[in-house]
Amino acid sequence: MSEPQTQELGITESKEHSTGEWYAEVVRKARLADYAPMGGFIVARPRGYALWEGIQEYLDARFEDTGVGNVYFPMFIPESYLERESEIVEGFDPEVAWVTHGGYDELEERLAVRPTSESIITPFMSQWVRSHRDFPLLLNQWCSVVRWEATDTKPFFRTKEFLWQEGHTAHRDRESAWAETMRRLDQYEDLYTDVLAMPTLRGRKPAHDKFPGADTTATLEALMPDGKSLQGATSHYLGTTFAEAFELTYVDADERERTAHTASWGLSWRALGGLIMTHADDQGLVLPPTLAPEQVVVVPIWQDDSRGAVMGYAEEVATDLDAANIRTAFDDRDERNPGFKFNEWELLGTPLRIEIGPNEVEKDEATLVHRPDGESVVEGREGLAATVAEHLDTVYAKLYAAAERNLEEGVREAGSREELLGTIGRHGGYVKSPWCGEEACETAVKDEIAAEIVMVPLEGEDGPADETGPGDECVICGEPAATTAYFAKSY
Repeated sequence: MSEPQTQELGITESKEHSTGEWYAEVVRKARLADYAPMGGFIVARPRGYALWEGIQEYLDARFEDTGVGNVYFPMFIPESYLERESEIVEGFDPEVAWVTHGGYDELEERLAVRPTSESIITPFMSQWVRSHRDFPLLLNQWCSVVRWEATDTKPFFRTKEFLWQEGHTAHRDRESAWAETMRRLDQYEDLYTDVLAMPTLRGRKPAHDKFPGADTTATLEALMPDGKSLQGATSHYLGTTFAEAFELTYVDADERERTAHTASWGLSWRALGGLIMTHADDQGLVLPPTLAPEQVVVVPIWQDDSRGAVMGYAEEVATDLDAANIRTAFDDRDERNPGFKFNEWELLGTPLRIEIGPNEVEKDEATLVHRPDGESVVEGREGLAATVAEHLDTVYAKLYAAAERNLEEGVREAGSREELLGTIGRHGGYVKSPWCGEEACETAVKDEIAAEIVMVPLEGEDGPADETGPGDECVICGEPAATTAYFAKSY
């Protein structure tokens, strides 16, 4: 095997007491990413990119199963295209990076580096759709986008350029477009539940915080261990806004021309930031078996008189696990002692370690150690591949259960302004409160404690919270409440 990098093993910062510094150290020492020479950009290293590829593989399979075709559009959008949808220009204008020259020549028209692609994809949809028989048109693009934000860089969480997928779909009517919006939200929720071991809450953004030009923005929110909310994915029902701007019409069965309804949906590598923040600890990265580049590492422990027997037995174990499609590393380095290897693979987040020493060889056994909590179990050699698969399922369940406890304990209620501010100040997490629907009331909270409304319940669903009942008053202004709002500090 190739030797992992051996610089400065061990995490020196505390997740609880210096979360930001701890997070940056884990990202660097687990070899996920480095900072680029330009402020606000990062370099994804092979291990980090492998995690993104795992997410891509999972989602691509589900997109394909539901009729989505992958496409690729230029990264540059003519200014005239962007300006045809006024709301998206207003929503992204401060964050748009512009190209003004090609070589030494000034361009006749500025080109925007895509902040999102509705304004270039929808015009082509309008060319490809003629009849009601052309629906649904389901496209997806894996690419990077640039949003020139002025905030501090946090790898994967917030960078000026980031990787994502963006789905763009056109539909005959509202019902079909809304069903598409919810279908993708469901798939994102499955990703978090079944691959990332992270429970989420689902809702919609308040009207003043929805995607520019959208009718409704549905969101998944994940609670981080530091009490902040992460917007994990969004799915937008765009109504006819973009279709009208770019003349996306069709001839219906009654021969009348109608305007299409569109949807867009996306998930970025912020999901990796949430994964790291949720599961990693003061020993380093912790990865769920579903995504880990190496699900298992086999570490032989030998002395001179037992080297041959231990190495032969351990190699057989690793080979058998590989044959069972379990991603396995065999750490046979002579120049490193077992303790060093244990620490290094813990730092890299490998879910399960198998220790093989003279005792295991003699008894035809293997010692299995779980990464999340160090639980050690001795198992028989016979049927070990199936046993290891069960342990990997157990490791995943442990990770999910810990994240689920954090979420359950992190949702509180407040019936007054003072209770709302005090609860977020003391505990972080989500605070559910009646809200009138006016942005000014959110602004008052944001100005005082830097918390915002991250979501409200989705209409037509049981949702993440009970709807506000008759007679409830907004906790900020005292006016009749329109809905329940989830307040939180967020990334």
